[in-house]
Amino acid sequence: MPVGLVVMKWDERVGTEILAKYPEEINISDKTLMQVYSTHEYSGESGMISLMVGSLNIASYYTGPDKGYYILLLLNLDDDPDAYESGLVDVSRIILQNLDEDAYLRLIPSLFQRLSVYPTLNDEQRLAITYQDEIKRMIINRLREEGVVSKSELMVWLKDKYKQGFVDLEGVLIELIKRDIIKEASVKGMPSELIFLTNDIIMMRVPPVQLLKDPADRGLPAQLAEDYRTESKRFFQNYRPSEQDNLTIIDVIINPQVYETLRLLRTAIVTRNDLEKLKKKGVDDVDEVLKMLWESKMIQVFQDERNNEYYALLSDFYVDLIFPKYLLNVIKEEYEKKSKASQVLIEYLSVLENSYLDLKSTAKSKD
Repeated sequence: MPVGLVVMKWDERVGTEILAKYPEEINISDKTLMQVYSTHEYSGESGMISLMVGSLNIASYYTGPDKGYYILLLLNLDDDPDAYESGLVDVSRIILQNLDEDAYLRLIPSLFQRLSVYPTLNDEQRLAITYQDEIKRMIINRLREEGVVSKSELMVWLKDKYKQGFVDLEGVLIELIKRDIIKEASVKGMPSELIFLTNDIIMMRVPPVQLLKDPADRGLPAQLAEDYRTESKRFFQNYRPSEQDNLTIIDVIINPQVYETLRLLRTAIVTRNDLEKLKKKGVDDVDEVLKMLWESKMIQVFQDERNNEYYALLSDFYVDLIFPKYLLNVIKEEYEKKSKASQVLIEYLSVLENSYLDLKSTAKSKD
């Protein structure tokens, strides 16, 4: 597990300057900071490095010369720095988006907690965090329309569209490749590498079907079962999937305490006493968790005749990869309009075929 987070910048007069650290009591010498700076300076480009300095195991991300920030994650000796790379890219983006009036400073504790759990995230959580990232979402939406775009064109387009300024395209693309959402490849005759959409992300609220089948068997008093079904039905009659709603739910479920509570609520309808037991699993603030789930309309509370409260999942959330079959029509239209070179579209069909076979193979192994 990580032991600390440091935000550093290089100052021509004083050298390395610590802007923030968490927890406050951690110590890191000027000599160590200078080693981090020098190692990054060797390449001069944005990206992550890892190094051992005495008893310190450090994963450090440099935002590049435009902004010049260094985000250092201090690890235990047996931690794998590479497991935190995607998380550091994610946290760096959030820090740079909150530079005005040093707004990022109050975020440091929560960013440290976010980084700490990064290696333990499951596929659902990782996809949710991927979609939450504005840059990644912009790239996915662009590729949904065109299927394939050159890396050089994508860079120019992002700089024009993303007014906040900082875009680590290489880091973003690496993360999307790891998630099997895109593939990067060269095609003969094309001056720049191409980015292909290979899998799309589907996400939406879904009814908690297993709970609704037999609420009494899952912990809800029998006399409240029909009320539960009625509330869930009423919610989904008015529900319309939207990007904003998806982002609202993602903000909630990527919170480790909320996600641990959600795992329980997916299996049972529980009382306050049941929720209090989650403190053993790191859910320290049950009230705040319930508030977040209630405000995002993910739970409903029922009372029996003795005023005992039961917490039930009103709507669950589903996120997964799907094969983008719709892109076959996009390829057909681009071929007819000659808007993309034939060799690019032929390569894309081959890429999609391989992606489809891989997806089927993965699904079969899960079954």
